[in-house]
Amino acid sequence: MKLYPHFYLAIAFIFLTSCTSSESPPKSQSDNNQVNPSQKVVTLDKNFQIAMGQTIYVPVYSHIYHDNQQKILDLSATLSIRNTDLNKSIIITSVRYYDSNGKLVKQYLEQPIQLDALGSTDFFINRSDTSGGLGANFIVEWVAQTEVSEPIVEAVMIATEFQQGVSFVSPGKVIKSQKNNKSSPAKQGN
Repeated sequence: MKLYPHFYLAIAFIFLTSCTSSESPPKSQSDNNQVNPSQKVVTLDKNFQIAMGQTIYVPVYSHIYHDNQQKILDLSATLSIRNTDLNKSIIITSVRYYDSNGKLVKQYLEQPIQLDALGSTDFFINRSDTSGGLGANFIVEWVAQTEVSEPIVEAVMIATEFQQGVSFVSPGKVIKSQKNNKSSPAKQGN
């Protein structure tokens, strides 16, 4: 059976179109400062009453050492922020990434975002991004208008190489708390 050059071109075209999609993949939050489209961007005005909030330090490792020769293994990292409250939302006001020297590398949010009850969000640092160094960290700030369960904020680092892998979790530590012990202001009539 004799096959013509057009046949090979058609097969090549089908192969190439199946390997490339006309839709671009969704941008991760590490690609730019944009928020996941499913999350609600909010504006905090002067009337926003803060009942509680926190500033959380999350250690992140761009790489770790291994073997006796201090070989370096680069790691990818995912910062995960999870609202643990069953009924109430929280507002993430800031997510900042710092390097080992305490220098700001990246500000991830241009505007605060709302995490609904049991909602979560994440921010990704590529394995090839070693700008943070061994002592990198995230500073996450959140607030709420009512008493809520504190969120879980942690980083997950992972790398696979030569049929071996390493992964571990780094929990966040609250370094500043904000709590309004006053009762809610009474509504004033017109």
